[in-house]
Amino acid sequence: MNRKTAAIWYITSFAGLGIVIWLVFTLGKQLESSSNIQLPESISEASFLQIVAEAIKHPLAIFILQLILIIVASQLCARLFKKIGQPSVMGEILAGILLGPSLMGALLPQFSSFVFPPSSLINLQMLSQVGLILFMFVIGIELDLRLLKQKARAAIFISYFSIIFPFCLGIGLSYFLYERFAPHQIPFYAFSLFTGIAMSITAFPVLARIIRERGLNGTKLGIIAITAAASGDVAAWCILAFIIAIVNAGSISSSLYTIIEVAAYVCVMLLVVRPLLKKLALPAEGSTVMKRSSMAIIFVTLLASSYCCEVIGIHALFGAFLAGAVMPEEWNFRKLLIDKIEDVALVLLLPLFFVFTGLRTQIGLLDDPSLWLTCSLIILVAVTGKFGGSAIAARITGESMKDSLSIGALMNTRGLVELVVLNIGYDLHILTPRIFTMMVIMALVTTFMTNPAINLINRIYK
Repeated sequence: MNRKTAAIWYITSFAGLGIVIWLVFTLGKQLESSSNIQLPESISEASFLQIVAEAIKHPLAIFILQLILIIVASQLCARLFKKIGQPSVMGEILAGILLGPSLMGALLPQFSSFVFPPSSLINLQMLSQVGLILFMFVIGIELDLRLLKQKARAAIFISYFSIIFPFCLGIGLSYFLYERFAPHQIPFYAFSLFTGIAMSITAFPVLARIIRERGLNGTKLGIIAITAAASGDVAAWCILAFIIAIVNAGSISSSLYTIIEVAAYVCVMLLVVRPLLKKLALPAEGSTVMKRSSMAIIFVTLLASSYCCEVIGIHALFGAFLAGAVMPEEWNFRKLLIDKIEDVALVLLLPLFFVFTGLRTQIGLLDDPSLWLTCSLIILVAVTGKFGGSAIAARITGESMKDSLSIGALMNTRGLVELVVLNIGYDLHILTPRIFTMMVIMALVTTFMTNPAINLINRIYK
């Protein structure tokens, strides 16, 4: 068929179609008049601008606008922080705070209330929780248990000393914070235990990025730091699960039932689920593609584990973490999973969590010099406990002064995992908005100081 024939055929077919549509509309008009159908006044008299204005305020339109704004701001800040020698996740965290009431809400209140209306926050929170579940699943997958066995002695000693020391300091700090900053309905032991664990966190994924970017992976320093952070993450999440169980149960004695349920759940995951999942790894070994049916089984396992933990009362994120940890140890299988999940979780969903955290972080609440003094005290206790505790433990195990201080600086990295823990405390009403803001600032400062501290140590010990 040549061009001329094709043009004639298209014109004829469109003309015929137009005639048929016109005839049907004409006949249909008679049916409309016979039924006395009238268009609503709001539709018949609405102008184009009114229709557009209503469409802009539609929840789906607002949500899409939120996604665009969040992703663009996160990527810009991540690129900026990478240029100044900071991990990109630091920029993403800061982007979330900048989009909250601390900056955008203060400078552009009308635009902020339009983009983030209170009615939209529940959707933002739910989707951010999905992102967190996927993120904690990836953390569990990246946890190499074989590495813990290889470097068990030094790394585990450093890890647990770096938890016990800041944990004790945090409990001591809570004594001075409780009366002024704790919610009235929260007992002292709950606030104290949570403050202790908030001081003890190391952000394993951010630490892994820093070690990779500095070329330390494979070195003795990098292996010890990664192993200590990994074992520390396991211990910290177990302690946090215990704290959540106590808070939800209302007392330590009542939490015993929850702890028994958690023990049974962990046994099922390790003794039943893990062997079954190993069968999925056999076809994937040496392959670059994973079947959809296998991915469906993995996602069901992830969601079921998260659901069980949420129902038990220790938070869905612990279930996601354990689901990742029990995945088959074959690295090719784990790498396929990470490649499938990481981009969606880290680029699209996780920034929603940063913004949701930013909306809760109100730096304007620290409107008194005494509050900034308290915030400085929290930062000092956090650095002393984690940096000092890790460095002392590394020195006791026989590491050089330079490596001991470097391990302390790396273990002091809190980043994203600290924000996850703080948001759990906020949701459980253990933290008020004011103390939540102080601890978010502490997480940012301790993470930001990691690279400069290592650079300074390298200069001193050339």
